[in-house]
Amino acid sequence: MAVSGFEGFEKRLELEFSCHDPVIGIGLRELDFKSLEQVLHLVQCTVVSALGNQHFDSYVLSESSLFVYPTKIIIKTCGTTQLLKSVQPFIHLARTLNLHIVALRYTRGSFIFPQAQPHPHTSFHEEVVYLEDNIPANLCYRKASVIPSKLTSHSWHVFSAAVVEYSDDILYTVEVCMTDLDQTLARKFFRHPNDGKNGDSAGREMTEATGINRINPNAQICDFAFDPCGYSMNAIDGDRYSTIHVTPEDGFSYASFECVGSVYDGDIADMVKKAVKVFCPGTVSVATTSASNDMCLRMKNAVEQLGMKCRSWSMDEFPAAGTVVFQTFTTRRNRI
Repeated sequence: MAVSGFEGFEKRLELEFSCHDPVIGIGLRELDFKSLEQVLHLVQCTVVSALGNQHFDSYVLSESSLFVYPTKIIIKTCGTTQLLKSVQPFIHLARTLNLHIVALRYTRGSFIFPQAQPHPHTSFHEEVVYLEDNIPANLCYRKASVIPSKLTSHSWHVFSAAVVEYSDDILYTVEVCMTDLDQTLARKFFRHPNDGKNGDSAGREMTEATGINRINPNAQICDFAFDPCGYSMNAIDGDRYSTIHVTPEDGFSYASFECVGSVYDGDIADMVKKAVKVFCPGTVSVATTSASNDMCLRMKNAVEQLGMKCRSWSMDEFPAAGTVVFQTFTTRRNRI
């Protein structure tokens, strides 16, 4: 393990809003780009590419991704970004559109380099205290929990809050974190020196060369390759997104895949399988929020079909988010 390096594990924040007016229109999508840039400046990242459709806007960031729906914002950032500093500004911007926060969820894995994280991310306790101090009191259904696994370096941190208790939803979230990537595959996410390409064209080549474009052939992809290495992509399929981020350096290699599924979908587990296969990691964790037990089993079977072994399956209930299931896998040659 490297003494220090780039932190691949993302911090993820989801903010949901509502309006008393039954006609919301484009809602949060009405926010001008300059306002979004100001919030991202506080977080310490920038927009490098963007894509949208009639349902939502997606932004590839210098550190991961931002998605803006009419009543929802999802932002995930890696490295030493200060993601939680976006909470208050986003709530304020939403108020200017007569939108009020009704739910919040913050999730992350275990940092590879926790000692490098700045305030308010030096510990999960500090993150929870910061959130408690920066969200309205009416988000009263709150819970913070660290979901453990048998892999001591992998646990799942969750904080959720809402004005009402969670009720069954047709949508669920899947967050996949992968470490110890196959070195040959990871090399595909390095740029050649002086390749004469920009981040967009180099990213497009990586998407096709690695098979990422085949994970969901129906999706429209916005991708970006960093110099000298690293890769990000957002994919849009109707009102759903998926996203991949890669830190390929030896010693602290990491990749993530995230997507939204529906109880009516039958192919999400297969998408997870395809995404994991792109990287052939030594360790994989899969966190699902408000998915059915059957879907969680299908995720488990899909990853195990790649020759990996499920090392742990843990779950917790959150009054504002439903059931969170956290599974960890390693290649059979690895030991706990």
